[in-house]
Amino acid sequence: MVPHPVSIRELQRETHDTFTLTLEPPDRDQGLSFIPGQFTMLYLFGTGEVPISISGDPAYPMRLVHTIRAVGSVTRTMQHMQRGSMLGVRGPFGKGWPVEEARGKDIVIIAGGIGLAPLRPVIYHLLRERGDYEHISILYGARCPADILYSRELESWGGRFDVDVSVTIDYATTDWYGDVGVVTSLLDKVRCDPGKTVVMTCGPEIMMRFAARELNRIGITDEHIYVSMERNMQCAAGTCGHCQYGPSFVCKDGPVFRLDRIRPFFGTREI
Repeated sequence: MVPHPVSIRELQRETHDTFTLTLEPPDRDQGLSFIPGQFTMLYLFGTGEVPISISGDPAYPMRLVHTIRAVGSVTRTMQHMQRGSMLGVRGPFGKGWPVEEARGKDIVIIAGGIGLAPLRPVIYHLLRERGDYEHISILYGARCPADILYSRELESWGGRFDVDVSVTIDYATTDWYGDVGVVTSLLDKVRCDPGKTVVMTCGPEIMMRFAARELNRIGITDEHIYVSMERNMQCAAGTCGHCQYGPSFVCKDGPVFRLDRIRPFFGTREI
C-alpha cells in the first residue's frame, strides 16, 4: 500500500492529450517484472493516485513505461512534469493477458484509442515468441490520424511478413488513404480459424461490446475472448470496493477477464 518513490527518466508526447512516461524502477538492480496486462498505481505527491497499465516491454524490466491520457487533475499535472521529477508507484497488480493459454492458436488483437497501450506488452511478447503462435492479426481504431497511438510501431509491425496489421479511423482527413470506420469493420480482413482463435481486446467499453458481438457472429465464442476492464480502481488490493464488478474486483480479479465469466454484467448500466 506504500508507494515507492521513482523518478521520470523520459517523457514523450504521443498525441495532443496522450504522453508516455518512462520511470526508474523501484528496484534499480532487478527492475520491475510484470505480466503483459498488469497495471500499477501512480501517485503524484499532493494531488492523488491513478491506475495505469504498464505499456512497456516485459523483457526489459529496467524500463517502467506507462502511456497515459490526460483526462483528470492527476494525469493533466503529470503531462507537464519534467525529466527527473518524482512520482510514487505501487504494483504491479492484477491478472494479465492469456499468453500461455494462447500458444499454438491464432491471435486477434483489437484495440481502440488508448486501449492499444495495455495491449502493447502482449504484442511485444507475441512477436518475440513468434514461433509459438499461429496467425496474428492486429486491428486498431482511432478517432482521426492525429490520434493514432504508436504510429511508427504500427508501421513497423505492419511491415513484417508474419503479422497482419490494419488501422482505421472514424474521421478521415485529406491526407488519409487508409480505412475509415469503426474498428469492428476490420474483422472482415482477419484470417483465422474461429475454433482455435484467442482474441484480446481493450478500448472503450462500447467498442468491446460491439467487437464481442461481431466475434460471436463469425464463430468465436466468449470463452476465447479476453477484455481489459480498467475502471474505478483506487486501492488495487480489493479492499475499498470501488471497482467491484458483479462478484469480482477489477483490481485483483482483472483487469483482464475472459468474457464468458463477466458476460452477465458486461455492458450493464450502473455496474
